Amino acid sequence: MYKNLISLFSTFILVSIMGAAAQVLPNVPEGAEALSLSGKPLFMDDPTNELIIKNLSITRNRYMDYPMVPDRVIWYGRRLGYAGDFRQAIKIFTEGIFDFPKDPKFYRHRGHRYITIREFDRAINDLEKASALIIGKANSIEEDGAPNAAGIPVSTLHGNIFYHLGLSYYLIQDWENAKRVYDLDHSVARNDDNRVSIAHWRYMIRRRMGDTHDEAKYVLNDIHSDMNVLENHTYYKLCLFYKGVLSEAEISEGIDLEDSADAASAYGLANWYYYNEDEVKAKTMFKKMLNAKAWGSFGFIAAEADLAAME
Repeated sequence: MYKNLISLFSTFILVSIMGAAAQVLPNVPEGAEALSLSGKPLFMDDPTNELIIKNLSITRNRYMDYPMVPDRVIWYGRRLGYAGDFRQAIKIFTEGIFDFPKDPKFYRHRGHRYITIREFDRAINDLEKASALIIGKANSIEEDGAPNAAGIPVSTLHGNIFYHLGLSYYLIQDWENAKRVYDLDHSVARNDDNRVSIAHWRYMIRRRMGDTHDEAKYVLNDIHSDMNVLENHTYYKLCLFYKGVLSEAEISEGIDLEDSADAASAYGLANWYYYNEDEVKAKTMFKKMLNAKAWGSFGFIAAEADLAAME
């Protein structure tokens, strides 16, 4: 009798988790990960990178171990995302929220993957929840999924919550909230990588709100030519471009609009044309960017969101 009760209880928990996971994902065509903002199904190829496959297998095995530990769930979800299985990652983070509802990390990471699948309102809900859960709590380093060459993590939990929340507001063109959140992000920046990435968005937001360069340039005051940037080299170059240290020719040299690796640079430059009143050139660049294969990059998503707002 006792064993039967345990079995029934376990089944109830499993069904509850699966039901919760089902409710947090939009319907898409079979095999698709998401729908673009224009309604086009978005698919991901199976991963071929051996390290991604190996790490996913390791974290899956650890996730299956008993007892359940938050970091095991987090890393399994993160590795699923790196492998392009965004919907399954969201399901795993949802399971984590079910078991650890006060842990902001699950909302932070699920919010990130909601951005990837173009569910911006859901991302905002999760990331606002995460930002509420960290009030009064010490910040902490967030380990990198793909460590930089120096092997030094450059981001923090608080910083990543604010960064992704600010981006979510940016993507729906809620400039006031995007500005508010990226200003919060600036307040918790710990290193030059944080400073350049945040300055990039803070500057663009102000220009999109109608500020002139002279009115917005103060957010670039911390940016100079002798910074110790380990990862965010693209944002660093863009910030130097906004300051006038690099020329338009220097920032555009070598950019392939249809290469996802260049999406951040391409978006920063196209957006610069846009808020400097060359909408035709900006729109042409945005459209070409959408020919890139990897549709999960923030530059790609931002270009897609801008085009959707224009049309």
